Amino acid sequence: MATLGLVAGSGVLPRLVAAAARSAGHRVVLAAHVGETDPETAAAGDEVHWVRLGQLGRILGAFEAAGVQQVCFAGGIRKLRFFRDARPDAVALKVLARVPWARGDDALLRAIAGEFERAGMAVVAATEIAPSLLPPAGVLGRRRPSRAQRRDAALGLSVLETLGELDIGQAVVVKDGVVLAVEAAEGTDACIERGARLGGGAVVVVKAPKPGQDLRFDLPSVGPQTVARLADSGGGALAVVAGRTVVLEREAMLAQADAARIPVFAIEAAAPGMPSRGTGR
Repeated sequence: MATLGLVAGSGVLPRLVAAAARSAGHRVVLAAHVGETDPETAAAGDEVHWVRLGQLGRILGAFEAAGVQQVCFAGGIRKLRFFRDARPDAVALKVLARVPWARGDDALLRAIAGEFERAGMAVVAATEIAPSLLPPAGVLGRRRPSRAQRRDAALGLSVLETLGELDIGQAVVVKDGVVLAVEAAEGTDACIERGARLGGGAVVVVKAPKPGQDLRFDLPSVGPQTVARLADSGGGALAVVAGRTVVLEREAMLAQADAARIPVFAIEAAAPGMPSRGTGR
């Protein structure tokens, strides 16, 4: 039985990954972040270690002591907390000395992964543990997107491809060929609210990974909360990249979207991250 070290942030994703790992017969050692990881997620591990943001050395030590062979990162950490609450230990400071914040999220996460790899642990994607979280290309719910919504989704992907090169955001809000909002440090929900407010509702929200992004970390995700925020903001449509965007609690999310008359569709991409080959079928 392999032992998986799960570095858990917020949201339901860490819990789903832990459940999938345990169903496959793995033992799960969970590093839960104070102020981010909820208690229900912590209870999903066979062994739990609560850490504060920046205690990389403590996580490494706990995983080594537990005989962890594979490490997985799942769940979010609110970006603004890095500026307010992070208390990096000696190991984290060593990483930050090599890879300053200005290099972007992906470079920093790769450097953190390197610390685990040097300790003999393989770093794997959450979707390698729970592949069912990735949607196929096409219309996912009962409601089909209009031609205009498909065009807006294609524009949104093009925008994310360009901005992603600058390590900016994984979500964009578009309406009638106009880009209304791009995700920044405030997160997807606030981006949806801002874009819908400017566009008067009925917007298209697009979620996609950044070009060249290491898909072991920070994969874009959507779920019931995304649909609820879109519905509360005037509805519209939700587009994701097939095979590269995590869909959380898919059944519940699609039932919610169908009830709100929101089309949800997955666009097939030609290469990791972009560009798209189509806009769903």
